[in-house]
Amino acid sequence: MRPPEFWNHRNGRDAAPMIRTFLAPLGWIYGWAAARRMKTTESYDVGLPVICVGNATMGGTGKTPVAIYLLKSFRRLGVDVVGLTRGYGGLEKGPIPVQPDHTAIDVGDEPLLLARHAPVWVSAGRDDGARAARSNGAKVIVMDDGHQNPQLEKTLSLLVVDAEIGFGNGSVFPAGPLREKLIPSLKRADAVILMKPSPDFEIDEHLTEQLKGQVVIPAYLAPLTPPPEGKLYAFAGIGRPNKFFDSLRRHGGKVVEEMPYADHYKYKDKDIENLFLLASEYEAALITTEKDYVRLPKGYRKGVHPWPISVVFEDELTLRRLLHPIVEQVKPKK
Repeated sequence: MRPPEFWNHRNGRDAAPMIRTFLAPLGWIYGWAAARRMKTTESYDVGLPVICVGNATMGGTGKTPVAIYLLKSFRRLGVDVVGLTRGYGGLEKGPIPVQPDHTAIDVGDEPLLLARHAPVWVSAGRDDGARAARSNGAKVIVMDDGHQNPQLEKTLSLLVVDAEIGFGNGSVFPAGPLREKLIPSLKRADAVILMKPSPDFEIDEHLTEQLKGQVVIPAYLAPLTPPPEGKLYAFAGIGRPNKFFDSLRRHGGKVVEEMPYADHYKYKDKDIENLFLLASEYEAALITTEKDYVRLPKGYRKGVHPWPISVVFEDELTLRRLLHPIVEQVKPKK
Protein backbone atom coordinates (compact mmCIF):
# COMPACT_ATOMS: atom_id res chain seq x y z
CA MET A 1 0.00 0.00 0.00
CA ARG A 2 1.00 3.65 -0.44
CA PRO A 3 0.89 5.55 2.88
CA PRO A 4 -1.95 8.13 2.93
CA GLU A 5 -0.76 11.71 3.09
CA PHE A 6 -2.65 12.50 6.31
CA TRP A 7 -0.36 10.10 8.20
CA ASN A 8 2.39 12.72 7.90
CA HIS A 9 0.48 15.67 9.38
CA ARG A 10 -0.32 16.36 13.02
CA ASN A 11 -2.54 19.42 12.60
CA GLY A 12 -4.69 21.29 10.10
CA ARG A 13 -6.80 20.18 7.17
CA ASP A 14 -4.01 17.99 5.75
CA ALA A 15 -4.18 15.92 8.95
CA ALA A 16 -7.71 14.80 7.96
CA PRO A 17 -9.07 14.96 11.53
CA MET A 18 -12.42 13.37 10.63
CA ILE A 19 -10.83 10.36 8.95
CA ARG A 20 -8.33 10.03 11.77
CA THR A 21 -11.11 10.12 14.38
CA PHE A 22 -13.05 7.47 12.45
CA LEU A 23 -9.99 5.19 12.24
CA ALA A 24 -8.81 5.76 15.81
CA PRO A 25 -10.74 2.79 17.31
CA LEU A 26 -9.11 0.46 14.82
CA GLY A 27 -5.75 1.92 15.84
CA TRP A 28 -6.53 1.21 19.49
CA ILE A 29 -7.30 -2.41 18.63
CA TYR A 30 -4.16 -2.76 16.51
CA GLY A 31 -2.02 -1.19 19.24
CA TRP A 32 -3.62 -3.36 21.93
CA ALA A 33 -2.93 -6.50 19.89
CA ALA A 34 0.71 -5.48 19.36
CA ALA A 35 1.19 -4.78 23.07
CA ARG A 36 -0.44 -8.07 24.06
CA ARG A 37 1.76 -10.00 21.62
CA MET A 38 4.88 -8.39 23.07
CA LYS A 39 3.74 -9.11 26.63
CA THR A 40 2.56 -12.72 26.24
CA THR A 41 5.16 -14.14 23.82
CA GLU A 42 8.19 -15.77 25.39
CA SER A 43 11.26 -14.79 23.39
CA TYR A 44 13.60 -17.58 22.31
CA ASP A 45 17.29 -17.22 23.17
CA VAL A 46 19.18 -18.74 20.25
CA GLY A 47 22.50 -18.49 22.09
CA LEU A 48 23.99 -16.08 19.55
CA PRO A 49 24.11 -12.27 19.42
CA VAL A 50 21.06 -10.99 17.53
CA ILE A 51 21.11 -7.42 16.17
CA CYS A 52 17.67 -6.21 15.13
CA VAL A 53 17.34 -3.39 12.60
CA GLY A 54 13.73 -2.28 12.82
CA ASN A 55 11.40 0.67 12.66
CA ALA A 56 8.39 2.05 14.48
CA THR A 57 6.34 2.97 11.44
CA MET A 58 4.87 1.43 8.32
CA GLY A 59 6.84 1.95 5.14
CA GLY A 60 10.52 2.33 4.36
CA THR A 61 12.95 4.16 6.60
CA GLY A 62 16.31 2.83 5.37
CA LYS A 63 16.55 -0.39 7.38
CA THR A 64 18.07 -2.52 4.63
CA PRO A 65 21.14 -0.29 4.01
CA VAL A 66 21.81 -0.35 7.77
CA ALA A 67 21.53 -4.14 7.83
CA ILE A 68 23.91 -4.35 4.86
CA TYR A 69 26.40 -2.10 6.66
CA LEU A 70 26.35 -4.46 9.65
CA LEU A 71 26.73 -7.58 7.52
CA LYS A 72 29.71 -6.09 5.68
CA SER A 73 31.30 -4.91 8.94
CA PHE A 74 31.22 -8.36 10.55
CA ARG A 75 32.35 -10.05 7.35
CA ARG A 76 35.42 -7.76 7.24
CA LEU A 77 36.27 -8.99 10.73
CA GLY A 78 36.08 -12.60 9.56
CA VAL A 79 32.91 -13.30 11.56
CA ASP A 80 30.34 -15.82 10.27
CA VAL A 81 27.42 -13.41 10.18
CA VAL A 82 24.04 -14.13 8.58
CA GLY A 83 21.02 -12.03 7.71
CA LEU A 84 17.59 -13.07 8.93
CA THR A 85 14.32 -11.81 7.46
CA ARG A 86 10.76 -12.97 7.00
CA GLY A 87 11.02 -12.31 3.26
CA TYR A 88 8.10 -9.93 2.93
CA GLY A 89 6.32 -10.38 -0.41
CA GLY A 90 7.89 -13.77 -1.16
CA LEU A 91 6.18 -17.15 -1.34
CA GLU A 92 8.74 -19.06 0.73
CA LYS A 93 7.94 -19.33 4.44
CA GLY A 94 11.17 -21.09 5.38
CA PRO A 95 13.36 -21.48 7.12
CA ILE A 96 15.32 -21.51 3.90
CA PRO A 97 18.66 -20.00 2.84
CA VAL A 98 18.58 -17.56 -0.06
CA GLN A 99 20.03 -19.22 -3.16
CA PRO A 100 21.46 -17.64 -6.36
CA ASP A 101 18.45 -18.81 -8.39
CA HIS A 102 15.88 -17.31 -6.04
CA THR A 103 13.78 -14.39 -7.27
CA ALA A 104 11.83 -11.69 -5.46
CA ILE A 105 8.71 -13.78 -6.09
CA ASP A 106 10.32 -16.59 -4.05
CA VAL A 107 11.83 -14.68 -1.12
CA GLY A 108 11.02 -10.98 -1.52
CA ASP A 109 13.31 -8.15 -2.58
CA GLU A 110 15.18 -7.34 0.65
CA PRO A 111 16.69 -10.86 1.11
CA LEU A 112 18.14 -10.68 -2.41
CA LEU A 113 19.92 -7.42 -1.59
CA LEU A 114 21.20 -8.72 1.75
CA ALA A 115 22.41 -11.97 0.16
CA ARG A 116 24.87 -10.01 -1.98
CA HIS A 117 26.90 -9.41 1.18
CA ALA A 118 26.39 -12.44 3.45
CA PRO A 119 24.35 -15.65 3.76
CA VAL A 120 20.68 -14.92 4.43
CA TRP A 121 17.91 -17.02 5.94
CA VAL A 122 14.25 -16.39 5.18
CA SER A 123 11.80 -17.55 7.81
CA ALA A 124 8.26 -16.53 8.74
CA GLY A 125 9.12 -17.69 12.26
CA ARG A 126 12.19 -15.72 13.31
CA ASP A 127 13.01 -18.25 16.04
CA ASP A 128 12.98 -21.10 13.49
CA GLY A 129 15.20 -19.09 11.17
CA ALA A 130 17.65 -18.32 13.98
CA ARG A 131 17.88 -22.00 14.93
CA ALA A 132 18.56 -22.93 11.30
CA ALA A 133 21.23 -20.23 11.00
CA ARG A 134 22.95 -21.39 14.19
CA SER A 135 22.94 -25.04 13.09
CA ASN A 136 24.65 -23.94 9.86
CA GLY A 137 27.51 -22.19 11.63
CA ALA A 138 26.31 -18.63 12.20
CA LYS A 139 28.08 -16.71 14.98
CA VAL A 140 25.96 -13.53 14.86
CA ILE A 141 22.56 -12.71 13.34
CA VAL A 142 21.50 -9.42 11.77
CA MET A 143 17.71 -9.32 11.61
CA ASP A 144 16.23 -7.00 9.01
CA ASP A 145 12.94 -5.80 10.54
CA GLY A 146 11.37 -7.40 13.60
CA HIS A 147 11.28 -4.66 16.23
CA GLN A 148 7.66 -5.64 16.91
CA ASN A 149 8.37 -9.37 16.65
CA PRO A 150 8.98 -10.91 20.10
CA GLN A 151 9.77 -14.47 18.93
CA LEU A 152 13.52 -13.97 19.16
CA GLU A 153 15.52 -12.49 22.02
CA LYS A 154 17.57 -9.53 20.81
CA THR A 155 21.03 -8.47 21.93
CA LEU A 156 20.94 -5.02 20.30
CA SER A 157 17.92 -3.21 18.89
CA LEU A 158 18.48 -0.39 16.41
CA LEU A 159 15.41 1.64 15.47
CA VAL A 160 15.65 3.41 12.11
CA VAL A 161 13.61 6.62 11.91
CA ASP A 162 12.95 8.77 8.84
CA ALA A 163 14.06 12.26 9.88
CA GLU A 164 11.69 13.96 7.41
CA ILE A 165 8.42 12.48 8.66
CA GLY A 166 9.50 11.15 12.06
CA PHE A 167 6.57 9.30 13.62
CA GLY A 168 4.00 11.03 11.45
CA ASN A 169 0.80 12.07 13.20
CA GLY A 170 1.67 9.91 16.20
CA SER A 171 -1.28 7.54 15.75
CA VAL A 172 -1.26 3.76 15.44
CA PHE A 173 -2.20 2.10 12.13
CA PRO A 174 -4.57 2.62 10.35
CA ALA A 175 -5.15 6.07 11.88
CA GLY A 176 -1.43 6.75 11.49
CA PRO A 177 1.86 5.09 10.52
CA LEU A 178 2.87 3.65 13.92
CA ARG A 179 3.08 -0.13 14.28
CA GLU A 180 2.51 0.20 18.03
CA LYS A 181 2.38 2.95 20.64
CA LEU A 182 5.51 5.08 20.44
CA ILE A 183 6.75 5.04 24.04
CA PRO A 184 7.10 1.24 24.40
CA SER A 185 8.67 1.11 20.94
CA LEU A 186 11.34 3.63 21.94
CA LYS A 187 11.92 1.93 25.31
CA ARG A 188 12.95 -1.30 23.57
CA ALA A 189 15.45 0.49 21.34
CA ASP A 190 19.11 0.64 22.32
CA ALA A 191 19.71 3.38 19.76
CA VAL A 192 17.87 5.35 17.09
CA ILE A 193 19.38 5.66 13.61
CA LEU A 194 17.96 8.99 12.44
CA MET A 195 17.96 8.77 8.64
CA LYS A 196 18.19 12.21 7.03
CA PRO A 197 17.62 12.96 3.33
CA SER A 198 20.90 14.89 3.18
CA PRO A 199 23.80 15.81 5.50
CA ASP A 200 22.57 19.40 5.98
CA PHE A 201 18.96 18.51 6.83
CA GLU A 202 17.75 20.19 10.04
CA ILE A 203 15.80 17.98 12.44
CA ASP A 204 12.31 19.12 13.44
CA GLU A 205 12.09 20.31 17.05
CA HIS A 206 9.07 18.10 17.72
CA LEU A 207 10.99 14.99 16.64
CA THR A 208 14.00 16.08 18.69
CA GLU A 209 11.75 16.30 21.75
CA GLN A 210 10.25 12.87 21.06
CA LEU A 211 13.73 11.35 20.91
CA LYS A 212 14.94 13.03 24.08
CA GLY A 213 16.77 10.53 26.27
CA GLN A 214 17.51 8.16 23.37
CA VAL A 215 20.93 7.39 21.92
CA VAL A 216 20.54 9.06 18.51
CA ILE A 217 22.91 8.41 15.61
CA PRO A 218 22.31 10.72 12.62
CA ALA A 219 22.83 9.15 9.21
CA TYR A 220 21.96 9.61 5.56
CA LEU A 221 21.90 7.55 2.37
CA ALA A 222 24.54 8.40 -0.20
CA PRO A 223 24.77 7.17 -3.80
CA LEU A 224 27.67 4.90 -4.68
CA THR A 225 27.75 6.37 -8.20
CA PRO A 226 26.50 9.62 -9.77
CA PRO A 227 23.21 9.42 -11.70
CA PRO A 228 23.66 8.50 -15.37
CA GLU A 229 24.12 11.34 -17.83
CA GLY A 230 21.19 12.48 -19.93
CA LYS A 231 17.45 12.57 -19.35
CA LEU A 232 16.04 10.11 -16.81
CA TYR A 233 12.61 8.59 -16.36
CA ALA A 234 12.53 7.50 -12.69
CA PHE A 235 10.21 4.93 -11.16
CA ALA A 236 10.09 3.32 -7.71
CA GLY A 237 7.85 1.10 -5.59
CA ILE A 238 9.23 1.76 -2.11
CA GLY A 239 7.79 3.19 1.10
CA ARG A 240 8.34 6.79 -0.03
CA PRO A 241 9.15 6.95 -3.77
CA ASN A 242 9.59 10.73 -3.62
CA LYS A 243 12.70 10.25 -1.48
CA PHE A 244 14.31 8.45 -4.40
CA PHE A 245 13.17 11.02 -6.96
CA ASP A 246 14.33 13.95 -4.82
CA SER A 247 17.69 12.29 -4.17
CA LEU A 248 18.27 11.79 -7.89
CA ARG A 249 17.67 15.47 -8.54
CA ARG A 250 19.74 16.54 -5.53
CA HIS A 251 22.73 14.64 -6.94
CA GLY A 252 22.42 16.10 -10.42
CA GLY A 253 20.10 13.64 -12.15
CA LYS A 254 18.07 15.17 -15.01
CA VAL A 255 14.71 13.62 -14.08
CA VAL A 256 12.11 14.48 -16.72
CA GLU A 257 9.32 12.33 -15.31
CA GLU A 258 8.64 10.04 -12.37
CA MET A 259 6.32 7.11 -11.72
CA PRO A 260 5.57 6.03 -8.13
CA TYR A 261 4.27 2.57 -7.27
CA ALA A 262 3.12 0.96 -4.03
CA ASP A 263 5.77 -0.38 -1.64
CA HIS A 264 7.11 -3.80 -2.72
CA TYR A 265 5.11 -3.54 -5.96
CA LYS A 266 5.32 -6.70 -8.07
CA TYR A 267 6.09 -5.51 -11.56
CA LYS A 268 4.43 -7.27 -14.48
CA ASP A 269 5.72 -7.46 -18.03
CA LYS A 270 3.09 -4.93 -19.10
CA ASP A 271 4.27 -2.43 -16.46
CA ILE A 272 7.83 -2.46 -17.77
CA GLU A 273 6.73 -2.35 -21.41
CA ASN A 274 4.69 0.75 -20.61
CA LEU A 275 7.62 2.33 -18.76
CA PHE A 276 9.94 1.77 -21.73
CA LEU A 277 7.30 3.31 -24.01
CA LEU A 278 6.82 6.36 -21.79
CA ALA A 279 10.57 6.86 -21.39
CA SER A 280 11.07 6.67 -25.16
CA GLU A 281 8.63 9.59 -25.60
CA TYR A 282 11.04 11.71 -23.56
CA GLU A 283 14.11 10.08 -25.12
CA ALA A 284 15.06 9.25 -21.54
CA ALA A 285 16.67 6.27 -19.80
CA LEU A 286 14.80 4.33 -17.12
CA ILE A 287 16.26 4.43 -13.61
CA THR A 288 15.09 2.87 -10.35
CA THR A 289 16.24 1.70 -6.93
CA GLU A 290 18.20 -1.51 -6.38
CA LYS A 291 15.25 -2.85 -4.41
CA ASP A 292 12.94 -2.26 -7.39
CA TYR A 293 15.49 -3.61 -9.85
CA VAL A 294 15.54 -7.08 -8.28
CA ARG A 295 11.73 -7.18 -8.59
CA LEU A 296 11.78 -6.57 -12.34
CA PRO A 297 11.15 -9.53 -14.65
CA LYS A 298 14.66 -10.64 -15.63
CA GLY A 299 14.02 -10.27 -19.34
CA TYR A 300 13.27 -6.57 -18.90
CA ARG A 301 16.21 -5.52 -16.73
CA LYS A 302 18.45 -4.66 -19.65
CA GLY A 303 18.12 -0.97 -20.28
CA VAL A 304 17.02 -0.12 -16.72
CA HIS A 305 19.62 1.57 -14.50
CA PRO A 306 19.66 0.56 -10.81
CA TRP A 307 21.00 3.36 -8.62
CA PRO A 308 22.97 1.89 -5.68
CA ILE A 309 23.15 3.63 -2.31
CA SER A 310 24.82 3.04 1.05
CA VAL A 311 24.38 4.45 4.54
CA VAL A 312 26.75 7.05 5.99
CA PHE A 313 26.79 7.49 9.77
CA GLU A 314 27.62 10.96 11.07
CA ASP A 315 28.52 9.46 14.45
CA GLU A 316 29.96 6.09 13.52
CA LEU A 317 31.98 5.98 16.75
CA THR A 318 28.82 5.72 18.88
CA LEU A 319 27.55 2.86 16.72
CA ARG A 320 30.91 1.10 16.99
CA ARG A 321 30.78 1.43 20.77
CA LEU A 322 27.36 -0.23 20.80
CA LEU A 323 28.66 -3.05 18.62
CA HIS A 324 31.94 -3.48 20.54
CA PRO A 325 30.71 -6.03 23.14
CA ILE A 326 29.27 -8.19 20.35
CA VAL A 327 32.44 -7.89 18.27
CA GLU A 328 34.58 -8.92 21.23
CA GLN A 329 32.36 -11.94 21.80
CA VAL A 330 32.35 -13.28 18.22
CA LYS A 331 35.51 -12.13 16.44
CA PRO A 332 38.01 -14.92 15.68
CA LYS A 333 40.79 -15.27 18.20
CA LYS A 334 44.32 -14.61 16.95
